[in-house]
Amino acid sequence: MKKVILAILALAFALFLALPNLSWAQADVYKAKCAGCHGADGNGTAAGQKMGAKAFSSPDVQKLSEAEIVDFIENGGPQKKATHTFATKGVDAAEAAKLATYVKSLK
Repeated sequence: MKKVILAILALAFALFLALPNLSWAQADVYKAKCAGCHGADGNGTAAGQKMGAKAFSSPDVQKLSEAEIVDFIENGGPQKKATHTFATKGVDAAEAAKLATYVKSLK
């Protein structure tokens, strides 16, 4: 019985460590924080396009490094766009890095 309990605890701990790194976990953060303007597929919603959101499949976005995308997510990029400063809106550095990876995957 003790071995079963220890196995369940070990599995629960492993899942706790693994879940934030799964792509669907990244997709959930993207859906909650980004898709409203950038669209579920990264091509931009009508409102996002009016604000200048570029399609993630565009050469302009695909040529960016993940560090540059992280800067856009956290600080609004070089232009410091206030509507895009998610470091002050609940996205920490680790989440921003995962989001940058996810953004690069939306081709």
